[in-house]
Order: sequence, then structure tokens, then C-alpha cells
Amino acid sequence: MSNYKDPSVCCPPFDPVPWEEKTIVWNEKPFITAPVCQLFHIPLPGSIARTINKLWSAAEAAEAAPEVQDFLMLAHDPSPWRSDFYLAVTHPVAGISNVTLSGTFLTKVFDGPYRDVPKWIKQTSQYVTAKGHSVLKYYFYYTTCPKCAKKYGHNYVVIFAQVA
Repeated sequence: MSNYKDPSVCCPPFDPVPWEEKTIVWNEKPFITAPVCQLFHIPLPGSIARTINKLWSAAEAAEAAPEVQDFLMLAHDPSPWRSDFYLAVTHPVAGISNVTLSGTFLTKVFDGPYRDVPKWIKQTSQYVTAKGHSVLKYYFYYTTCPKCAKKYGHNYVVIFAQVA
């Protein structure tokens, strides 16, 4: 994916303000999904790029790719050995796994190294509890690739806490 303005980056700049401490309600929001192999929550080399390329290519081929401003790719780790990536699409895509997400999600934005994820989960859990909810699942929106995060000087991650 490209922002088509600066050829030295592939990810558009991210504005954290619209995502910070928001409540998002989805009713069967369409996504395509694919797994990523991991070792203790660390993706195997090249696996993320291959998965993102696979999902994006499928979405583009089916004319289901979102506009750049609507791009949303979530990751959920059901185990230390696997992560599931979810690309929001405009409609179902043949030939790839399709899912819909429904529910209420509370968001928190963080900026920093990925090693801080356990700390971010704790802060998100406290935020959710303070709002009177409990967490069902965590989804992570890694807003830029490592190269673009370095260029922009920010490594923003949005945690989506699906709540009960």
C-alpha cells in the first residue's frame, strides 16, 4: 500500500487523535483474514509481509480494498504460536477466509516499541475497567510498517479491546 505522496514511505502518516479512547460499535464489519506463524508472540521473519501482501492483493483483485484513509488491519494473537491478521474490506472476497466482527470496542493509542505491548495491555485493561466493562479480546492496529515508523519518528499502535 502506498500513500502516493512520498515514494520513500509506503504507509500514510497516522493521526492518533481520532483513535484515542473511542467507542466503536461494529455490526458484521467485513474483514478478510490470514494467520501468521509466531514463536512466543514474535512473528517468524518475513511472515507479516507475506500475509499483508496476500490479504492486500486479494482485496485489490476483488475490488474490495478500502480507500487509504479507511485502511484498517488488525492483529489478534490467540496463542504464542499464531497471530491472525484481519484486513477491513468493503465486501466479502472470494478465495480467502472472510469473517465479520461485531461488538463494542474501546480503543487506546500507544507510541513506542513493541516490547511495551504487555504494559499497554495492562493500561488498556485499566481503562476498560474504569468504563465499567470487561475485555473479551484484544486486537492490535499496527498503524505503520517499521520502515515508515522510523521515518515518521512514531510507532503508533491502537489497541481495540472488545468488551462485554
